Amino acid sequence: MGRRVNVIGVGMTKFAKPGASPDYHEMASEAAKLALADSAVDYSDIEQAYAGYVFGDSTCGQRAVYEVGLTGIPVFNVNNNCSTGSTALYLARQAIEGGMAECVLVLGFEKMEKGALSLKYTDRANPLDQHVGTMNRAQGVNSAPFAAQMFGGAGREYRWRYNTKRETFAKVSEKARVHASNNPFALFNNRLSVDEILASEEVFDPLTRYQCCPPTCGAAAAILCSDDYARRKGIANPVYIAAQSMTTDYKSSFEDSMIKMVGFDMAANAAKKVYEKAGVGPEDVDVVELHDCFTANEILTYEALGLCKEGEAEKFIWEGNNTYGGKVVTNPSGGLLSKGHPLGATGLAQCTELVWQLRGKADKRQVDGAKVALQHNLGLGGACVVTMYRRN
Repeated sequence: MGRRVNVIGVGMTKFAKPGASPDYHEMASEAAKLALADSAVDYSDIEQAYAGYVFGDSTCGQRAVYEVGLTGIPVFNVNNNCSTGSTALYLARQAIEGGMAECVLVLGFEKMEKGALSLKYTDRANPLDQHVGTMNRAQGVNSAPFAAQMFGGAGREYRWRYNTKRETFAKVSEKARVHASNNPFALFNNRLSVDEILASEEVFDPLTRYQCCPPTCGAAAAILCSDDYARRKGIANPVYIAAQSMTTDYKSSFEDSMIKMVGFDMAANAAKKVYEKAGVGPEDVDVVELHDCFTANEILTYEALGLCKEGEAEKFIWEGNNTYGGKVVTNPSGGLLSKGHPLGATGLAQCTELVWQLRGKADKRQVDGAKVALQHNLGLGGACVVTMYRRN
């Protein structure tokens, strides 16, 4: 068994619309400096840096890190689609757990362009590309953005299977807006009603515009360290990573289900491994940040993570079990739907929110008595990272 890994510093920028943000290296260095200040660690103590981003040159990580300091440390550039930030976190955690480093920086950032979120697969031999085309031809669909086709198609399948109301999908977005209204880092702080969400432009049934995450610019960072390092620095009772798992696609992703195609089995299996390693179950989780790139995916992920039984997400939502006063507060930050989704930064932004929650420092978003937090970050093509954080 490896060493325990602690998260002793976090930081993030306020997320912004494309065209309204600084350049990527400015956002990234700001987030890194905030995390360093939060940890009270000097950059000279950082032994390695892991930089996650999706759109950019191969050494954007160096450009970002050099704004913080020039100490000659290894800088690893990571790209794993929308799960990039958590993939960088996974690699950094492995380095400390395995005894290869004592203190590392994990950084995620993205400067995105205007327009619908689009995941591009140019290799027509890619089984994901082929499967999406086959499934959508069967449904008579060919015009929506690729990502919306995938997650909207999964939402359709869920609706047909469980006779789920369209209002249920909109209810997820309404909750996201309520939570984000208390988050000064979020892109959208205005609340929307279910009716307003349903009345927005249809993107791909059952998804409307306000049920799709927006292109976003931003950055977030975390400082990880070993127990020995934390003791030397006098850091008491830090938030730590209790368990973490990454999965990639199974054969089921390319068979006959859009739900499985967008990562249900990846999430379910990653969550199972995390619960087993941590020795706690979904019923013990107080707060969750999950990958709600579209409302349909939040609904699916409730079930994949075991927050409710399969087919019971609608009941879970309408009974208020996904928000304050319910069973588990989901996406108190506002999630990707309302906080925003700068691809490379998302995993570290989720980490930042959950560390704040476990420290009791989340202001108006604070989940009372939060001790166990769960993070779910998904990238199609495919990878899913599930991380559990705890504070004793």
